[in-house]
Amino acid sequence: MANPAAARETPAELVDPFVGSLADFGQLSPAAVAPFGMVQLGPDTSPANHAGYDYAATALLGFSHTRGVGVGCGGAGGDLIISLRYADQPGASALDKASEAARPGTYRVRYDGGILAEMAATRGAGVLRFTLPRAGTVDLRVDPRHSYSKRLAARWESLTSDDLRADLVAGTVCDAGAYHLHSASQIRVNGRLIHQRLSAGPADLATLKLVARAGDTVEVRTGLSSVDGAGAAMTRDREIGGRSLAAVAADTRARWNRILRRIVPSGPRERRALFYTSLYRVMETPVAITDPDGRYRDSNGQVMTSPAGETHFTNWSLWDNYRTQLPLLALVQPERSADIARSLVALYAAGKPQWSTRNEPFLTVRTEHAGIALLDLYRKGVAVDANAALAGMVADSDRLKRGTPDEQIEAAYDDWATAELARDLGRADVATTFTAKARSYRAMWRSVFEVPGADGDIVKARGLYQGTLWQYRWAPVFDLPWMTETVGRDRLLKQLHHFFDAGLFNMTNEPDIQVPWMFAALGEPQATADSVRTILTKPIAHPYTNSGKLPVPFVGRSFALSPQGFADGMDDDAGGMTAWYVFATLGLYPLVPGEPWYMLTVPAFERIRLDLGNGRRLTIRRVGPEGGAIVQARFNGRDLPQFRLTHGDLLRGGELTITTSLRAA
Repeated sequence: MANPAAARETPAELVDPFVGSLADFGQLSPAAVAPFGMVQLGPDTSPANHAGYDYAATALLGFSHTRGVGVGCGGAGGDLIISLRYADQPGASALDKASEAARPGTYRVRYDGGILAEMAATRGAGVLRFTLPRAGTVDLRVDPRHSYSKRLAARWESLTSDDLRADLVAGTVCDAGAYHLHSASQIRVNGRLIHQRLSAGPADLATLKLVARAGDTVEVRTGLSSVDGAGAAMTRDREIGGRSLAAVAADTRARWNRILRRIVPSGPRERRALFYTSLYRVMETPVAITDPDGRYRDSNGQVMTSPAGETHFTNWSLWDNYRTQLPLLALVQPERSADIARSLVALYAAGKPQWSTRNEPFLTVRTEHAGIALLDLYRKGVAVDANAALAGMVADSDRLKRGTPDEQIEAAYDDWATAELARDLGRADVATTFTAKARSYRAMWRSVFEVPGADGDIVKARGLYQGTLWQYRWAPVFDLPWMTETVGRDRLLKQLHHFFDAGLFNMTNEPDIQVPWMFAALGEPQATADSVRTILTKPIAHPYTNSGKLPVPFVGRSFALSPQGFADGMDDDAGGMTAWYVFATLGLYPLVPGEPWYMLTVPAFERIRLDLGNGRRLTIRRVGPEGGAIVQARFNGRDLPQFRLTHGDLLRGGELTITTSLRAA
């Protein structure tokens, strides 16, 4: 019988923020964070992964307020790291791993023989509280120069404990640009302001000595702003104010539950926990940066003001997550997707580079394929200034890289999106021009990819970015009808089977993660069902890294409920991979971002309920065994023989049923 206590567990209680926080398995952190929040307040350890923390580490450096989410290179963030130690404590701070606990919005740990550190985060602020186990003199240190990337500048605007302010500049992910950030902190002892001044020493390290009694608490309350110190102080005071840490934590936990409850799967606890942990990671990016008064900075460093009710987003990693994460937000967060769309259009107005500018308002990664994301959102009914988007996409085309084979395919996808949006808007002239431009890659595809040569399984062959010829050959999903006609359906299916049978598929990076769903698109839904189920539930060989092929493949689960969490070298990439997991679990996949439909396969749960907003509900049911033969897909009583469903139909709500049967022995 079902466990009543387990049935009452909220989604947030099922989330495990430690998943993917070990070494290079996901590059994630257990830091406290709110949905789409700027603040990621959590531990920094030695050694560390790209997000400042390694689950296996036992040495603590302190607690910092920002970090990227599984985004590669050396990561980015680590801003304003804070530590507190007894003055007589020698050596490195030792973590008490048994005391470590994290849930959405909160993190806590004991260290140095009993100091308890607890923290909670809101969108733009965080509370860090230390509880002291014994009397003694303690040193509080606030380091503005700590960073996972290059620290370009740090300046104290104020050193008073009642309003400690810093202006920070650091490199974005891969140091391709720079972001500017402002912080405003308040230090309280036993809940009261202390009206002291910190000392700034070498390397701008700010310190404060305090004489404490056993049981005393020291709190640091910090707000962040892309605009200025006043904006950071306003964020701190509006989002935290005088509320207790427990009240802040409860409010953020409630926010997480509201957003996670949009999808309710029914099934074993461990599987639900992995599902909600994945959905939690999807909902961390992009980041909402609008201050409480509506101000924010754009990517050129100009101060802007959001109209009432609107929020500006940044922290892009579009090359990684335009395929999965943004389409998932369009499905389950359409109200936020409208703000995301406005923010993407604004990138073009600022003369969008493909990575980032020197004046970003917050840490970010890269912005390729923003046009594809905008077309996808527009066609799914999300409010988009389509004319402004089109103008930006047209101008952007001449800046796209087209040197290597993969760059030509990716630029062709962008040009295809421009042509499609122009066609939707009745701009036949632009549509004709960009359709021809999009198709110009075809001769190259036939000569390079149609029959991969001796270098077909070499990572970065012919200048490819993080992939092989075999993996990139499937990238033109926008042109799948042409590919099918050119190669022949039967031959293309045979090549797909060879791709998996020969171990050429790579689940650790994005270029070919859509390939399991191509079987169904070509008329073999069983092969899709089998491939997806294998990836979701079984250890598989992962021979590829971003830079080469392992002499001995890593064999393990692609997604697991453990600190390892992912395959070796597999980044979550700002929700790109966890969104794939969520879609695969639902039995839906947006095979062609920009075209508003989904391929269907067997869902991982017997029943899943989705809240689509505006009172609409969708129930996805599996009738029959999970690993059975896929027999039928029906939506509201209508057969779907092609195992395909449009976004518009899905949004009407109702019931999607996938039927399976026992396989013959």
